[in-house]
Amino acid sequence: MTETIINLESVNPLEFFGVNNGKLDLLKKKFPLLKILSRGTQIKLSGAPEQIEAAKEKIETLIQYLERNGHMSQHYFEQILGGDDAEAVDHFVERNPNEVLVFGPNGKSVRARTANQKLMVSKSEKNDVIFAVGPAGTGKTYTAVALAVRALKNKMVKKIILTRPAVEAGESLGFLPGDLKEKIDPYLRPLYDALDDMLPADKLNYYMSTRVIEIAPLAYMRGRTLDNAYIILDEAQNATDLQIKMFLTRIGANAKAIITGDLTQVDLPKNQRSGLEKAIRILRNIDGIAHIALDEEDVVRHRLVKAIIRAYDRENNSTHA
Repeated sequence: MTETIINLESVNPLEFFGVNNGKLDLLKKKFPLLKILSRGTQIKLSGAPEQIEAAKEKIETLIQYLERNGHMSQHYFEQILGGDDAEAVDHFVERNPNEVLVFGPNGKSVRARTANQKLMVSKSEKNDVIFAVGPAGTGKTYTAVALAVRALKNKMVKKIILTRPAVEAGESLGFLPGDLKEKIDPYLRPLYDALDDMLPADKLNYYMSTRVIEIAPLAYMRGRTLDNAYIILDEAQNATDLQIKMFLTRIGANAKAIITGDLTQVDLPKNQRSGLEKAIRILRNIDGIAHIALDEEDVVRHRLVKAIIRAYDRENNSTHA
């Protein structure tokens, strides 16, 4: 058995251990084979050398995050502990500041975290239209919104347009109460959530009120020409062939567009076909249009999401076979 002591002198021990040692308990659950004791500004680890090394790496990452931000929510603590690959850890502790897309209002940096997300970033710099297709949780929408916010902050565009088809996801929502905004907001909530992570509330409200940032259903794009804008079509698997064609032909001068979708989650009525697959196929070899295929290795949500996606893929493959 080996013992190691790690000093926490550079951070507030209460922030590290949590109220009533709540965060420390999470650390113990992550490494059940280790004996972990807290003593003032120190942590003592006892156990097998390989387990100690793994725990030490996580603890050092947590310390680096606290040194940079001063505070760490229990949610972030859990995310860092659960990030079992270097990309997930890099999201919280920056190895290369030049890779940061934007800094959020709480000091959290937003950056591409996986190989395909980084490919989205690099392709967006050389192409005006990007198709980013992959399963839920792969960060395609989040990365797209971060690219748009970065472009706006750097004055590369004058506005951001975020749009989604207003299609019910397997549920019959019936007649929604409220005015027009209240009726459509539930469909657009994921876009608001991403913006909340990247812009202070007062600035976001200002941008929304002055229409620098617009969030609207896809149907509202008809007849418009969008110049000097960063345009994102999210959940494009729920757009018909004509809708995607309509969206793509809205692109004006000095504009960029990202189309994101998941072809395994089409919520259109049975008599309608998704236009996303066709658009990807017929626009494959056009200069200035790039295609990114994300997969379960890009999942950055809860660790179980990868396993869930793989299980469904296995089931679908066996059914087709």
